[in-house]
Amino acid sequence: MWCAGAITVFGSFLTFVALPLQLKELTGSTLAVGALGAVELVPLIVFGLYGGALADSVDRRRLIVWSEVALGLISAVLLLNSMLPDPLVWPLYATAAASSALTGLQRPALDAIVPRIVPHDQLAAAAALNSLRWQIGAIAGPALAGGLLAYAGLRWAYAIDTVTYVASVLLALKLAPSPASYDAQKPSLRGIAEGARYAWSRKELLGTYAIDLIAMLFAFPLAIFPFLADDLDAPWALGLMYAALPAGSCLVSLTSGWTSRIHRQGRAIALAAAGWALAIAVAGQLHNVWLVLLFLALAGSFDMISGIFRSALWNQTIPDELRGRLAGIELLSYSVGPQLGQVRVGGMAALTSVRTSVSVGGLLCFAAVGLMALGLPKLMTYDARTNEHARRMRERRAAAAGNGKAGVGEGGVGTGSIGGGGEAHGGVDARAGNGSQEPDADPATA
Repeated sequence: MWCAGAITVFGSFLTFVALPLQLKELTGSTLAVGALGAVELVPLIVFGLYGGALADSVDRRRLIVWSEVALGLISAVLLLNSMLPDPLVWPLYATAAASSALTGLQRPALDAIVPRIVPHDQLAAAAALNSLRWQIGAIAGPALAGGLLAYAGLRWAYAIDTVTYVASVLLALKLAPSPASYDAQKPSLRGIAEGARYAWSRKELLGTYAIDLIAMLFAFPLAIFPFLADDLDAPWALGLMYAALPAGSCLVSLTSGWTSRIHRQGRAIALAAAGWALAIAVAGQLHNVWLVLLFLALAGSFDMISGIFRSALWNQTIPDELRGRLAGIELLSYSVGPQLGQVRVGGMAALTSVRTSVSVGGLLCFAAVGLMALGLPKLMTYDARTNEHARRMRERRAAAAGNGKAGVGEGGVGTGSIGGGGEAHGGVDARAGNGSQEPDADPATA
């Protein structure tokens, strides 16, 4: 299923590049492109929280399959719209909102499967491997999209994405059931509130959510890449810009063995977020397209480092019976930021300039991460070896393994997922460079 996930992510990233480019061609407005994030925001919040509760109460395989079918239909709508003599603008926003809602429903189920099928001490390695699968598609998709859009047109990008969803659904149908725990309750506001209370009681968890939200809010530049490419007089480099972030992330994934030796994961998350911010700030000031690509790749590497440690901290400490609901909150933490970040970067670019919007956002992000680090001592002192929640989950999983169970969930063990541990699959919601399996992700952004 790792290969199936790579195929569908590849197709989604074709749409990931095509959608904002089509909107740019139809409107010529940075604000209009940035507004994609605004229309995705509410569906993502509502369905992300509900999807987390749903993942704890239904068969996760069934939820994954049906949401994948719906995402494929959305891609087909984009294809049909692109074939019109005069393509319409409103379907671009409508499909972005629908894709965001479906990603919110699907992603918690994908994330919640991982701790059931991966040994506790290999969760960081699994996060890196699944992120590598996502990064392969994130690099190959945008790189191919640049040439495909230039020589064949938008419709081919949407067509290929639609075909990859067909393949994804056919493979997902072969997955073994992954039922809910025996004592699972129906999704409800009470269940969602229970997950929120647990997250609030865990200040180190709140810290991971807050830092990632800030990093994406202030320093997420993807929405205006089409305009940045024009400003650099390098429209041919648009696909490379989208591919640069995941290329840096991929390099970290390939060399991620060292991450299992880092136990102060909270400190690593904050330092990586600061590195992301500075790399984005520098990229916004450079006039050589190759140097811009280099610093975007550097930013992607820092984002992957942060994502790996966020995922490891989450998976090492969150009980399985709350995993779906917390996955919904995680989805919001690494997806709401990019949506708001699109609005910020597009709006600031309209008021100032493309370069100013990118660079100032990076500097604001750096300052905000520093303030968050000072205000979050629980995160900065987190140690996977001594944290009480991590210790409790190690003991619980060891006991389950001793009883012949592969995971702590009572509902049985899934065999994998089409995107478990990877970024949000939907082309308009996939977040480039996010290592969190999340990653991370969870635009259309990303």
